[in-house]
Amino acid sequence: MSRGDSHVALTNVDRQLLQRCLAHKAGAWNDFVDRFLGLIYHVIAHTAHLRSHPLRPEDTEDLAAEILLQIVNNDYAVLRQFKGNCSLATYLTVIARRICVHELARRAAAREVQPGSEGRDLEQTPAEDHPRTQLGLESLEEVARLLKKLPSREREVVRLYYLEGRTYEEISTELGIPVNSIGPILSRARKKLRQDVKSPPPIVKPPRDNRKAEA
Repeated sequence: MSRGDSHVALTNVDRQLLQRCLAHKAGAWNDFVDRFLGLIYHVIAHTAHLRSHPLRPEDTEDLAAEILLQIVNNDYAVLRQFKGNCSLATYLTVIARRICVHELARRAAAREVQPGSEGRDLEQTPAEDHPRTQLGLESLEEVARLLKKLPSREREVVRLYYLEGRTYEEISTELGIPVNSIGPILSRARKKLRQDVKSPPPIVKPPRDNRKAEA
């Protein structure tokens, strides 16, 4: 393959998928995740490796959720900015790498400011209290709509954690609440959000090899 292959025009498959997402067609976001989640995982692993930043499986899931959340944020603003001058995969690689680098740098800075505190929180807080990776990647686009149903304090905590990607320490400082209260607040909010979701999101599977479709 030549160097120019990375600048191949947008394929019909991706163009239709993009149009369906922007039109909020049923199942479009699930198809998008199924097609590009594997690419996002690869970008995360490669970026973390280049920065010598070891990742646990839950860290990778968390970063993938953050990338997907930023893609759907502001009514798919990231996808609406796509001009179609390259493949959608190339564009998403750039976007995912940019978000990943920012997140890794932000987390590294947070650890330097408060050494050891983040690790203790992760060790002492049950997995249920870290719901960003458990809410379901496909349901991220529903968070903003469901936030309106939460009490004001829970709504602010969820907004800062899900939509702005803040750490527990940052949320504690901004809202003036104890760090150890944030996990339980998120856990309660997650349960309420799930009760309002008519059906649970399907398990995300790695994207299939689409080359056979091009054969």
